[in-house]
Amino acid sequence: MLKLVPVTPKHLGDYAAVVGPDVVEDLRRKAKPFRGARVLHVNSTAFGGGVAELLYTLVPLYRDLGIDCEWRVIDGDEEFFTVTKAMHNGLQGAEVVWTERMEQVYREVAEDNARLYEGKYDFVIIHDPQPAGILDVLKDKVGSPAGRWIWRCHIDLTTPHRPVWDFLAPLLSDYDVAVFTMQEFVPAGLSGPRIALIPPSIDPLSLKNIPLDEEIVQTVERRYGLDPARPLLVQVSRFDPWKDPLGVIDAYRIVKDEIPDVQLFMVASMASDDPEGWHYYRKADEHRRGDDDIRLLSNFQDVGALVVNAIQRSADVVFQKSLREGFGLTVTEGMWKRKPVVAGNVGGIRLQIEDGATGFLVDSVEQCARRAIEVIHDPAGAEEMGHAARRTVRDRFLSTRSIADYLDLFASLSV
Repeated sequence: MLKLVPVTPKHLGDYAAVVGPDVVEDLRRKAKPFRGARVLHVNSTAFGGGVAELLYTLVPLYRDLGIDCEWRVIDGDEEFFTVTKAMHNGLQGAEVVWTERMEQVYREVAEDNARLYEGKYDFVIIHDPQPAGILDVLKDKVGSPAGRWIWRCHIDLTTPHRPVWDFLAPLLSDYDVAVFTMQEFVPAGLSGPRIALIPPSIDPLSLKNIPLDEEIVQTVERRYGLDPARPLLVQVSRFDPWKDPLGVIDAYRIVKDEIPDVQLFMVASMASDDPEGWHYYRKADEHRRGDDDIRLLSNFQDVGALVVNAIQRSADVVFQKSLREGFGLTVTEGMWKRKPVVAGNVGGIRLQIEDGATGFLVDSVEQCARRAIEVIHDPAGAEEMGHAARRTVRDRFLSTRSIADYLDLFASLSV
């Protein structure tokens, strides 16, 4: 069988204090027709990246609603994840090398994982390109597998590299639904599944987002050499070319010319399905040129959710200088913590930030730096922006809204 990911129980009633009891009651009403239904989520990794974070919340909340929900991950070797990383980059518009051998590797791993697929489910949700080929194999081997099959795409497919998209698109044709973050991400030439739009969300009660005592924040600051008396820029992201880590360092240097005591912390979770991560970590390390005011941190330095939470709360400015972005959960996290977020004017970030009101959208290193300088020089304006940002997240981007959206989708598929 595909590997089962264990999750810690969560209770929907605990969220009433954040979203209100009426929201919780409405979710219980929506879920009532699906009590006992079997739901399976499948992705490529149990840690690192936004999909895993989403599932650690959504799966136990489904269970609390009486839905029999599981989360399983596929198997794959280093060659496969190198292929799917190229696929990921190509789908986001990079002109990657794409060969028959890469297609063969992808198909072989899809066949291996299809053999591990067992059980009957009412709804199967396949996340992103890595496991997308499983359904195509199952249709060839056993005919139509049980349940409704949903492909959930978390990346920006606005202008995919044609050879990669031409390979993937036929594998999606038998899905019942393809879910995207926003309409602009739906690529031309996708035929078969119907389209649904569901933006991602954050868990306000996760360790990464709960309120922290000042003592905890100060302990983290001391442990990681963060000076609370000096301005702090923070970017929490994989070391990935689309997150532009070198551009973040360049923006910091412009800020430093005007505000010499500024610090930059770049924090990442190195994921098992991202073989490029260490390459770009090393490039960022080289690019900082020994500057001790730039700290590169990861989960390999014992940086977990609580530490990320504390560092984000210490920030004067949260960066997310993406060049392409499916959504950008770290934008949502910063906004939830009432922080001014300066982020790339791309993809799902535009769904979250109203430029100048709930954060800043930028198109260049220079704009990024200039907005950061404005924020640091205007603490009153930064506070006002932070409060507006948190209201936006509370109303639109919390886990309870995602659950409601999926329950509505299940209902539409059950007619």
